[in-house]
Amino acid sequence: MVPASITEFVAHLHPSLVHLPIGFLLAGLLLQWLSHKEKFQAFQKAAVIILLWGAITATLSAITGYLLSISDDYDKTLVGWHQWMGISTAVVAWILYVGEKKSRWGVGRKVIAFVLLLMIIITGHLGGSLTHGSDYLTRPLRSSGKDSASGMIKPLPDVQEAIAYNDIIQPILQTKCYSCHGPNKQKGKLRMDDPQALMKGGKDGKVIENGNADQSKMIKRLLLPVDNEDHMPPKEKPQPTESQVALLHWWINTGADFSKKVKELDQPAKIKPVLLALQKAPEVKSQLSFIPTEVVDKADEKIIDQLKQKGIVVLPVAQNSNYLSANFVTHPLIDSSGLRLLSSLKRQLIWLKLGSTSIVDSALNTIGQLTGLTRLNLEHTSVTDSGIAKLKSLSNLRYLNLVDTKVTAKGVLQLKELKELHSLFLYQAKINEGDWAILKNAFPKTQIDSGGYSVESLATDTVEVKAKKK
Repeated sequence: MVPASITEFVAHLHPSLVHLPIGFLLAGLLLQWLSHKEKFQAFQKAAVIILLWGAITATLSAITGYLLSISDDYDKTLVGWHQWMGISTAVVAWILYVGEKKSRWGVGRKVIAFVLLLMIIITGHLGGSLTHGSDYLTRPLRSSGKDSASGMIKPLPDVQEAIAYNDIIQPILQTKCYSCHGPNKQKGKLRMDDPQALMKGGKDGKVIENGNADQSKMIKRLLLPVDNEDHMPPKEKPQPTESQVALLHWWINTGADFSKKVKELDQPAKIKPVLLALQKAPEVKSQLSFIPTEVVDKADEKIIDQLKQKGIVVLPVAQNSNYLSANFVTHPLIDSSGLRLLSSLKRQLIWLKLGSTSIVDSALNTIGQLTGLTRLNLEHTSVTDSGIAKLKSLSNLRYLNLVDTKVTAKGVLQLKELKELHSLFLYQAKINEGDWAILKNAFPKTQIDSGGYSVESLATDTVEVKAKKK
C-alpha cells in the first residue's frame, strides 16, 4: 500500500501539471489546423508529437486530479464534473493523436479537434471555479458593494445602523477566507461562508470562541508571522489589514452575533475610530504608504511574539517585506515593557498606531528614538505640546495623526523641520481659528487636514450624510 503522505504529495502536483496539457493540446490543435493548408503541411508531424505530449500530460493531470479530490475537501458535485471532463479530455486527446498519426477519419478529425477544444475550455472553467469560486469568471462584470479584489467595504452612510456581520465582517471573510473555506472547498473541513458551519469549526475543533477573541484559533492564526506554516491566510494569498484584524477581534469579543446592528454591540474607545473610518471612502494609495527600498534584516521573532502576547498587532507592511507595522488597537494600555520591546524593532518598525491608547508625553521619549517611522498615529490621546517636542528626531516621518489631542499650534510648529512630512491631521486638536494660516505657511509642502468633511453620497444610499459643524 502506498503511504498516504506520498499519495498526497503526488496529488499536490496537479496544479503544476494541469497547465501542461492545456498548452500542448492548444499548440497541437493550432498546428493541426495549419497543416491542412498546403504550404504548412510540414507542420503535421510536429502536430502529432505535440498532441502525444498533450495526451500524456492530460492523463497525468487526470490521475493527480483524482488523488487531489480524495485527499482534500472540495464540493463533490463540482469536482465530479471537473474530474469527468478532465478524463474525457484525456481520452479525446488520445483519439485525436491516433487519428493524426494514422491519418484516419479524414474530415472526422476536424470534428474531434473541435470537440477537444470545447472540452479544454469547459474543463478549465470548472477547474477555475473550484479554485476561485463558481462566479470567478463573471465576478468582475457584476456591480457590487464590495471590492472583490481587495475586500474593501463600500462606504457605509451610517455605520451604527449597519449589520455588523453582513456589512463589515462577511466582506472580510469573503475575500480572505472563502477561497479555502467556502462552498467549493473546505480545507480542514472548515466552511466559513455559512454562519452555522463557521461556529461549528473544522476537523480541529472550533475556530471562534464566543466573547474571547484572544483564545479563538482564527485570531491566533491571523496574528502568527506570515511565513509561519500555520498562519492564515497563506502568505501567497491577500492578507487582511490591521483594521480588518481589529474588526474581527472586536466582533468575536462582542459575541460573534450574526444579526445585530453595530449600535447594539459594545464599542470600546479603541474600535470607534476603526468603525468610523468605514463611513469614509477608502484612501487612495499614495506616498503615505511609502516603504523604504533599503534592505533590512528580519526582526527578532521572539520580540514579535512577546508583543503579540500583549495583544499588540505586529504585521509586515507588505508581502515579502521585513519592515513592520505595530498597532495597539487591542492593547490601549501603554506600559514601559511594551515600549522597550518596540525599541528592539527600531530598524524594522516604520508604521506605529497608538490612537485611542493611554500614551502620555513621557512615553514619547521612546517613540522619538524610533527614527525609521514614516507613519505615526496619536489620535484620541492626551499628548500635549511637551510630548510633540520629542518627535523632532523623526526625520523620515511622512504621516502624523494628532486628531482630538491637546496639541496646540505652538506644539505643531516644533515639527516644521520635518521635511518629509506629507500629511498632518489636526481635526479637534487645540488649534485656534487664526492659527491655520500660520501652520500652512510653516508647512508649505504638507497637507494639513482640519476635518469637517462630508461623505460622498452614492446612488444606492438611503441616508443623507452632512458635514459636521466645527
